[in-house]
Amino acid sequence: MTNWRAYIIPGLIFQSVLVGGGYATGRELVEFFMPSGAWGGVFGLCMAGIMFALILGVAYEFARITKSYDYRTFCKNLLGPAWVLYELAYIAIVILVLAVVGSAAGVLAEDSLGIPAIIGTLSMTLAVGVLTFLGSGVISKIFALWSIVLYTVYLALFVLTFVSYGSEIKATLASPQTSDGWAIAGLRYAAYNVSLPAVLFCIPLIKTRRQAFGAGILTGVLAIFPALVFFVAMLSHYPEIAEQPVPALYLMAQLKTPWLEVLFQLVVFGTFIETGSGLLHSINERIEGQISESNRHLPRWSRAALPVLLLTLSVYVADQIGIIQLIASGYGLLSWAFIILLVVPLLTIGVWRIARTPP
Repeated sequence: MTNWRAYIIPGLIFQSVLVGGGYATGRELVEFFMPSGAWGGVFGLCMAGIMFALILGVAYEFARITKSYDYRTFCKNLLGPAWVLYELAYIAIVILVLAVVGSAAGVLAEDSLGIPAIIGTLSMTLAVGVLTFLGSGVISKIFALWSIVLYTVYLALFVLTFVSYGSEIKATLASPQTSDGWAIAGLRYAAYNVSLPAVLFCIPLIKTRRQAFGAGILTGVLAIFPALVFFVAMLSHYPEIAEQPVPALYLMAQLKTPWLEVLFQLVVFGTFIETGSGLLHSINERIEGQISESNRHLPRWSRAALPVLLLTLSVYVADQIGIIQLIASGYGLLSWAFIILLVVPLLTIGVWRIARTPP
């Protein structure tokens, strides 16, 4: 049981955090991969999966050998005094992702249930507060179970879309189009979506180097497979789907399958909660790690209070800027910051440290 958990739990948690901010709405896939065309988008997503596997395999092993179970400890071991720069970038991406999922939760509630958007956003905020209050054990179990539900629904979406619009998907893939820039798109997408801090709390499960790199490979596969089938499904309405604020809702409307639409919206709303919980739990763990050095502990009530405050700030940001502009500008800029502050140091300094440490 321990060996199985070591290989698969990190990937399930990572995938759970990734989906809400990475591709649940479909808008992120449009911004990063559709400019490269149909096949370029497919190749770009495969590149992202390979990068996830490589980066996280190295990260898991680096965290294991340095006993870095929160992002502050991890970055201090990797970057030295420059770890503060990573924290600034990480807090920025947390606020940005929370703004996107908070805004999308409101849109989802308004469009699907006809209730005010603020009710959907507040419901997500409450659920995130409860999960972060309950802590690591509950979060791990819920994320793992919800991943199974998510995989089932994404596969159903792909099958039904292919049955209804298979000829349109084939025509899009066969049509002449640009395929430039897919490799850089895949690298940038992987860089800003490496939600490593949200996974570090479960690294104690990993006991060997083989488990670390095996878990990294599984993480890459688990993370990118739903995105890949979702992207191919969206090609059924290419290029008009690229103009939609929430392409997932547009695709659901075209299928005219009410039961799947309701189920998909429920799953997507759940992924928003998972993403918010995972990111904010990582900040709680970072604070807990620091104050435990002086033999103190983070009060239980603050584990819910901090997430609620950050979510409130993020929702305000989303309301002022808008979801399309947030994704188009914010994600692109921060992706380069994470390439510089995490990916390059991890694949140089991190690999060097691992090579010098016995397995």
